[in-house]
Formats: sequence, C-alpha cells, structure tokens
Amino acid sequence: MSVLLQQEIEQHLGSLPDWQFNKDKHALEIGYRFDSFASAISFMMQIAIIADKMNHHPEWSNVYNRVHISLTTHDAGGVSMLDIELAKAMDKAAHTRQAGIL
Repeated sequence: MSVLLQQEIEQHLGSLPDWQFNKDKHALEIGYRFDSFASAISFMMQIAIIADKMNHHPEWSNVYNRVHISLTTHDAGGVSMLDIELAKAMDKAAHTRQAGIL
C-alpha cells in the first residue's frame, strides 16, 4: 500500500470535510460526539467489524459519548487509500447515529 501525496490527501478530504490532516502525525483525525456512551460504543463495535475485514485498524479513544480517531497506515508510513476508505465508512456510520463533530 503506497502513501498518498499531500495533494491527493487534500483532494480526498473534499469528500471528508470534517476530517483534518495532521502533518506531524501523518494521519487523518476526527472527533465524534454521540448522544450516549452506548451509542459511542455501538459505533466503535460497528467500525471494529469493518476494520477487521479491511485488516486496517484505527487508533482511537473513547470517553463517555466522545470518540477521537486517528487514521494512518503504519506499514506505509502515512495516509493511504485504506485510511480514506475507513474514514468514509466511519462518516457513514456516525451519520446514521446523528453524531456531532468535536
């Protein structure tokens, strides 16, 4: 899996407007706010299944109703298409749960 150039990342962020590119960490980042702890954990479980099928796992943390996410492809040393695809799946799942953005 090859790393995307910054210009390519910025183009993909057009379809992921709430995500930010962290240049220092070479990662895509976002924070979601759900209506409850149960909703946040349900989101994480749904994404865990998707991530496992992709064999691409997020760095994330959960505090009550908030989930903070960082996506990077460690083997490649930066953001790859796997990160873009997983971010899109996360946005779709978060949208169905009416999550807010932190």
